[in-house]
Amino acid sequence: MLLAFTLFSTSFLAATILPFSSEAALIAALHEGLLPTTALLAASSGNVAAIIFNYALGYFLYEKMHTKLHASKTGKKAYRLGHRYGYYAMLLSWLPIIGDPLTIVAGVVRLNFWYFLLIAGSLRVLRYYLIIINF
Repeated sequence: MLLAFTLFSTSFLAATILPFSSEAALIAALHEGLLPTTALLAASSGNVAAIIFNYALGYFLYEKMHTKLHASKTGKKAYRLGHRYGYYAMLLSWLPIIGDPLTIVAGVVRLNFWYFLLIAGSLRVLRYYLIIINF
């Protein structure tokens, strides 16, 4: 149980901007004997909880910066591009380094939360599933 909680926590932190590797933690947990289904559930739920947190962070950041964002020509253009191509960008949200900031941007540009969760969450679960079946 402690191992599953540790995996959940590591997966949550790894999906923020902190430099953790949830994949390494997943492999270590499997190596320590955590059942694959438990590992998938713990890693996926931690990671999905974190992308929800990131989205909310971006959503509320917009409240603080929308005046500045829309005051500049570049800011307006960036917002429009983010809103127009945001769902396509979510297809890259599972990637290391760029994926986690993309989930914050999704909140800033106010992508539909349920579509965001469906795309980004599914890809993160799929990533862990592929790691587990190849372990």
